[in-house]
Amino acid sequence: MLIGIISDTHDDMEAIGKIVQIMNEKGVSHVIHAGDLISPFTFEVLGGLKAEFTGIYGNNDGDKPLLKEKSEGRIHNQPHMMTISGKNIVIVHEPDMAGALAQSGEFDLVIYGHSHTPDVRNVGSTMIINPGKAARLHKGKSTIALLDLSKMEAEIIEL
Repeated sequence: MLIGIISDTHDDMEAIGKIVQIMNEKGVSHVIHAGDLISPFTFEVLGGLKAEFTGIYGNNDGDKPLLKEKSEGRIHNQPHMMTISGKNIVIVHEPDMAGALAQSGEFDLVIYGHSHTPDVRNVGSTMIINPGKAARLHKGKSTIALLDLSKMEAEIIEL
C-alpha cells in the first residue's frame, strides 16, 4: 500500500494542485498531512484527491472549525494516532516529540512536519518521516514523501 505524506502546504495552491496530481497518478491510497494547511479553501483543491485523507492542525492553522468542516472531519488535534494496514501511526506537527514517540516502541511510523526539512530515519523498529515543506515559500526545496507501507520504504520527492 502506497501512502503520501505531506506537510506545511501554507496555502500554496499551485503546490497543492501538483501534490493532488502526483498522488492520483501514483495511485496513493491514503494521504497524511502533518499540519500547516492554513486556510479552509485549500480543500477546494485537496478535494480532488482520489485517496483517503487524514491531517492534523499545525501551529499556523487559523480557522480550525472551518478546516474541520471543509475536511469533512478529517483534520485532528495532535498527536493523532491511527492504524493503516496493521501499522500503528502517530502524527505530530512539531518535531519535539517525534524521537520520544519513536523510542516508545508503540508505533511503526512517526510523522512530523514544521521544520520544513525532509527527514527519513529509523529509531529502533520505528520509522520517522518528515516530508519537508510542500509550499514554495522561504528557502529550500519543496518536497513530499511517498511510503510503501508494506515494505516500509520511503522516498522524498521534489515538487
